[in-house]
Amino acid sequence: MGPLLIALVTLLVIGLLVSGPFITERRRRKIRARPFPPAWRAILERRVPYVHRLPADLRRQLEQHIQVFIAEKPFIGCDGQEIDDEVRVTIAAQACLLILNRKPDYFPKLSQVLVYPGAFIVERVRAEPSGILQEERNALSGESWSNGQVVLSWDDTLQGAAVDNDGRNVVIHEFAHQLDQQKGHANGAPYLGNRDRYPRWSQVLSYEFAMLQQRSMSGEPPVLLSYYGATNPAEFFAVASEVFFEQPAAMATLHPALYDELRQLYRVDPVAW
Repeated sequence: MGPLLIALVTLLVIGLLVSGPFITERRRRKIRARPFPPAWRAILERRVPYVHRLPADLRRQLEQHIQVFIAEKPFIGCDGQEIDDEVRVTIAAQACLLILNRKPDYFPKLSQVLVYPGAFIVERVRAEPSGILQEERNALSGESWSNGQVVLSWDDTLQGAAVDNDGRNVVIHEFAHQLDQQKGHANGAPYLGNRDRYPRWSQVLSYEFAMLQQRSMSGEPPVLLSYYGATNPAEFFAVASEVFFEQPAAMATLHPALYDELRQLYRVDPVAW
């Protein structure tokens, strides 16, 4: 390959890398400019009462994000689950709460959303301390995989949307994991936008995580944060995200530093809604 040809190929590759994001954003702007379908708005009114809390500007932003999300992310029904607009809009609305007022990259590593009618069985092999491998079968309501898939139970999705003040929402939980996994693995430290923010984030979330673990081992009943969040830092972040959106006033009162860190991350203040 001659020098001229190499230079031309290099310029072509650079051009593709530079123009790719521009073309993607131009396409997304066109989608966001479309009128929000009245049938979709009726689904929001019926299935996602949370949207009634949102100020008008955030609600419009959410509708625009829903349009892009549905245009870009394939939904796949599993075990007989049918996929229709009811499924797409209900899931997309809850997922897109997490990207309001943020750079709308729409969970770039997410390639598909798998939906089961109810809890689905996951088989795993767990190593015992003795070294023996133990097979486990668990019924789950949701999972987020770092290879680009979110798996959801439709029954649990509907329940999480319908009861919007109990601090439990499987879609928010799993898509918080997606934010955490954008860097390749989940460890409870999603991209914060500025590296200077990580020391404070680590200090606050490590302390809150340790306190939740301590309380879970004491045998006392949980207060606000589910003990599932004591499993590891990634689960703590996902559980805290559920509570941030669904029980913001309680979190701001009982865990003000944690609430402030999540407020800065998500760039919204649900207490004010």
